[in-house]
Amino acid sequence: MLDRITDHSETEDYRLVQNVIAELSGIKGEPENWNAIAHTVGLTERQLTDLFRRWCGLSPKSFAQAVALDHAKRLLADRASLLDTAYEVGMSSTSRLYDLFVSYEAMPPGAWASRGEGLDMNWGVAPSPFGDALIFSTPYGVAGIGFVDERRPAEGERHPPRDLNAAFADLSGRWPRASFSRNDADARQIGARIFDPKNWDPKRPVRLVLIGSDFEVKVWEKLIEIPMGTARTYGEIAGDLGKPSASRAVGTAVGRNPISFVVPCHRVVGSTGALTGYHWGVARKRAILGWEYGQTHAE
Repeated sequence: MLDRITDHSETEDYRLVQNVIAELSGIKGEPENWNAIAHTVGLTERQLTDLFRRWCGLSPKSFAQAVALDHAKRLLADRASLLDTAYEVGMSSTSRLYDLFVSYEAMPPGAWASRGEGLDMNWGVAPSPFGDALIFSTPYGVAGIGFVDERRPAEGERHPPRDLNAAFADLSGRWPRASFSRNDADARQIGARIFDPKNWDPKRPVRLVLIGSDFEVKVWEKLIEIPMGTARTYGEIAGDLGKPSASRAVGTAVGRNPISFVVPCHRVVGSTGALTGYHWGVARKRAILGWEYGQTHAE
């Protein structure tokens, strides 16, 4: 068994946000009684407002509007105007308004075919706005980011431990022949650059290494091109790859994306704008989209 993760205030914030999203999922339209929702998650209405201001820069009401089920449709509709703005100010796919700056390279196909044999990876746990993040890195750059979910607490447990074993198995299993060394300090340093917008710097892009099949890497490269505040459909990505009938294969490759958040598979939606499945949970996908909205519309 891997060591338990130390509780962190940022993780506790996300746990409460998740509970609010669960409440919102059961409500049609805009909530009428925020005091009742706050009480459900063990907060006062003022505490709930402070939580969301701290977490994403929005009021609970604005956040609810941002994660409404038709939000992805708005992202698709607004995409053209945002891309026009980026074009007018001369921004490229690696230098965009309101977004994390990354550079990347693909490992030779042999690294994927050999399941990571001979590859040395550091891994560790870092706080993020979306729960504890598991970060895998190599000398070439960040190779994997996943999230640690909570399991049901045992009787008498006040804070449920995170299921770190499952998250580690999920990511490490993609490269079963690689060697892994735990380094939480390194993961926290990387996490601070990735998850804190104050550290997003075009002069110091986060380096990524993409390890997958040729087709998967091509799909992931298309994901990197999707700017914050926009969305694309599986069909559109398939068309960009010259394979318009390969939407299902694109969906599989999107689901296999090992570098969550940074390679923004959460910005891919169904043809109707539906928030289809996300490897780390649809609730987390809604949370990330809402948090990103807060980066561009902070109140």
